[in-house]
Amino acid sequence: MLILAFDTATDVATSALVWDGEVLGELSSRPATVLEDVDALLRRGGVRDSQLEGLVVGTGPGSFTGLRMGLATARTLAFSLDIGLAGVSTLDALAAGAPDATPVIDARRREVFALVDDGPVVLAPAELPVHPGRTYVGDGAVCYREVLEEAGGVVPPDDSELHVPRARFHVLLARDFGLPELVQPMYLRVPDVDRTRA
Repeated sequence: MLILAFDTATDVATSALVWDGEVLGELSSRPATVLEDVDALLRRGGVRDSQLEGLVVGTGPGSFTGLRMGLATARTLAFSLDIGLAGVSTLDALAAGAPDATPVIDARRREVFALVDDGPVVLAPAELPVHPGRTYVGDGAVCYREVLEEAGGVVPPDDSELHVPRARFHVLLARDFGLPELVQPMYLRVPDVDRTRA
């Protein structure tokens, strides 16, 4: 099955073209250039968009703008190509890239998104349960390295690949390819614009 996947939930967007488990190409850039990356992957892979059989998108949590942009792009592509769309949590993709590590995404406003007891949460970095000797990955782990390391956690070097939610892992985790409108973002908190209105 030929699958295109991308995630725009963090500051580093990733995209991948995967055919029956083999990665044909993978790119990372900024969320705003995801369509350019998709086009480049298809060209490099010698694939026409009409050959795609499924699409996977990262559902967050992460940047509100990045999530909306990624989901809108994924839904439009899936609808126009008449292929199924699957959503995969960005935290789950990070965890798949670093087995036995805890994924931590910078949520801004001095908070992080993380997987705690296999469930997604948003909390202050100091409230994150840190297990001594355990590895923590993601841009939130990099941002709050000092807090995590003081509590006994291990954070790989800033430039480690383990901090990037690679799209190839989204493909591995994708289960149900269905109607584009059924894939929903995982926000975990009210967007800033809604808080301002209230």
